[in-house]
Amino acid sequence: MKRLLAGLFLLMIAILPAKAVQPDEILSDPALESRARALSEGLRCLVCQNQSIDDSNAPLARDLRILIRERLKAGDSDAQAIDFVVARYGDFVLLRPRFTPETWLLWIGPFALLLVAGTFLFLRRRRGGNEAEKALAPEEEAALKRALDRRS
Repeated sequence: MKRLLAGLFLLMIAILPAKAVQPDEILSDPALESRARALSEGLRCLVCQNQSIDDSNAPLARDLRILIRERLKAGDSDAQAIDFVVARYGDFVLLRPRFTPETWLLWIGPFALLLVAGTFLFLRRRRGGNEAEKALAPEEEAALKRALDRRS
């Protein structure tokens, strides 16, 4: 059983998405290439939409990878390169959107929803739960006993 699990684990690792960066895109300076890889992992492929441009084989993702590398070779900082891409393609290109007035609901919404649900459950439990769990009145118990006796 352990061998089967180990084999499945190795298979899962083997089928993880390979980086789509082509050899002709790689920069000769390892420091710049490392920065380019870090930046491209945070940018969304606009074709695939759920992959970074570093993982995508789409032509647009390739163009964005090359654009990032050109900006870095031109001397842009990481923030300037990202800002350039965001100015061209919008905030949607970021895999982790910035915290701005347009995205506050995206960032705070799940926590607010969790807080509201937790408060609702706490108050509901504090009030005593539902009516079915409460004890029967003596006349209700007598009526239930008569009904059960008639059935037998």
